[in-house]
Amino acid sequence: MNVKLTVARLVATAPLGTIRTSDLAEVYAHPRGEARALERRGLLHRLGHGFYCAVPAEHDPALWQPTIEAAAAGIATAIYGDRVPVLTGLTAARVQRALPRAIDVAFVAVPTQRRPLQLLDRAGQVRFVTRAVTDLDAVLVTTDLGQVLATTPEQTVLDLGRADPHGQDVDAREVIDALWAECDQAVLADIAGRQRMQATFKRLRAGR
Repeated sequence: MNVKLTVARLVATAPLGTIRTSDLAEVYAHPRGEARALERRGLLHRLGHGFYCAVPAEHDPALWQPTIEAAAAGIATAIYGDRVPVLTGLTAARVQRALPRAIDVAFVAVPTQRRPLQLLDRAGQVRFVTRAVTDLDAVLVTTDLGQVLATTPEQTVLDLGRADPHGQDVDAREVIDALWAECDQAVLADIAGRQRMQATFKRLRAGR
């Protein structure tokens, strides 16, 4: 068996180049051990317990790691499928360049409840936020693992405003201030109406 070729094909078919250890069961009898071996060979990068992504050929496996936003997107996509998870909150703000500072937690909206996942390649955590993902206002964004859905500026602003009603979260306030001018007021009003966030919208608008 040409291990490198087989794994390359498997990962190439996986959205965002991210797989679960169990995916290797199609090829190996002992997928966990084989995943570790493939990591040592520089073919895979371990993101968290049971999750690996492909190492781009142009990068040094010993030095490369995806951004935390991409890692969260890859992990959630490996669990729920392509174009199902949605980067949300401060993580959406990061990919929208509305929050310049890196943070050690990534937020991703998913359709079912799931416990946070500790990343193993850094001090960081993926937090899964249970939402009706198909109802979210979202657009495709590009990460270093590929394209993923993220909430629009309007959805991001409303989500952050609702989660921090007293304006105590410094990062959330900064993002709302940065994105407000980009937001379409009609879109804000529409989302607020559909998702029962009218009070949040009124409060945010009154504070401008």
